[in-house]
Amino acid sequence: MKLSEGVEQAIHSVAMLAGLGANDVLPASALAEFHGVSTSYLLKHLRALTDAGIAESVPGPKGGYRLAKRPDRITLLDVVLAIEGSEPAFRCAEIRQRGPRPLDKKFYRSPCQINTAMLKAEQVYRAELRKTVISELLVDSEPELIGAIEERECWFLARNARPQP
Repeated sequence: MKLSEGVEQAIHSVAMLAGLGANDVLPASALAEFHGVSTSYLLKHLRALTDAGIAESVPGPKGGYRLAKRPDRITLLDVVLAIEGSEPAFRCAEIRQRGPRPLDKKFYRSPCQINTAMLKAEQVYRAELRKTVISELLVDSEPELIGAIEERECWFLARNARPQP
């Protein structure tokens, strides 16, 4: 299964917003700059995160985005569904009923075994994404890497976060 680039951008943006102070916001342009992506494309995904109740938008010239929930309450599945939608990745079009000499409809009362297998696999995939919360992704097993990442993010947030009253 191939997820859109927007899923990666959204997950990284949520992780970045998790590092903000309680009363701070981060403009979309700063998030886009930090991740080296298009602001207009990222805005589309930030709107989806806002619509899903994961992030919230603070309007105005000193506005921006912040999380609407604690990072330990946001799962990877929440983010994926916000960006990709809730439709299954595999959509059976019942092609087994097409073509020459189709069988009688009575043979198609049960779901296609291929569809059943694909939906079962997706349930496992979604269950795994549901198990992982954003706060777990903010920790790495390599201390040197953790330090370098935190230093970069702290520097960037100090430069770009906007305190809100």
